[in-house]
Amino acid sequence: MLNQIKLFFEQHLALNAPTESTEQKLQLATVALFLEMMYMDDKVEALELEVIVSLIHQNFSLTTEQTDALLVLAERQRVQATDYFQFTSLINKEYSQEQKVALIESLWKIAFIDGVLDINEEYLVRKIADLLYVPHTAFIMAKNRVEAEVHPA
Repeated sequence: MLNQIKLFFEQHLALNAPTESTEQKLQLATVALFLEMMYMDDKVEALELEVIVSLIHQNFSLTTEQTDALLVLAERQRVQATDYFQFTSLINKEYSQEQKVALIESLWKIAFIDGVLDINEEYLVRKIADLLYVPHTAFIMAKNRVEAEVHPA
C-alpha cells in the first residue's frame, strides 16, 4: 500500500517537475566546453575563470547568482561526461554557423588568455570545431582574430 502511494506521488510529481529548457541545456553545454578548455592544460588560472565568467555574461545575460549556479552545474556535467558529443550534438541542432564560430572564438580566448597555447588546448578547439562542422578556414580565422586581440603585434 505504501509503495503504491509512493509510486503515485513520484509519477505525478515527476510530471509537474520543471524540465530544463533548450536554452538552459545550451548554456550548460557551452559552459561545460568552456570549463573543459580551462582544465585542458592541467593549469587552472584565475584569468581563465575570469574570461569564462565574462563570456557567460556576454552570451547569456545572467546574474552573478545564475552564473555561479551555471558554473557548478556545468562542472558537474563536464566531470560526468564520457565524450564531447553530448554537448556538441545539442549545439549542432540549435546554433547557427555564426554562433558555432563564435563558440570556437570563445574557446580560443580561454586557450590564449594565459599567454601560452598548450598543444592540448589546440587539440580541443580543433576537436570541437570538427564536431560542430566548423570549416577549417573559419577555425583558423577565429584563431588568428583571437590571437591578434590577445597578443597585438
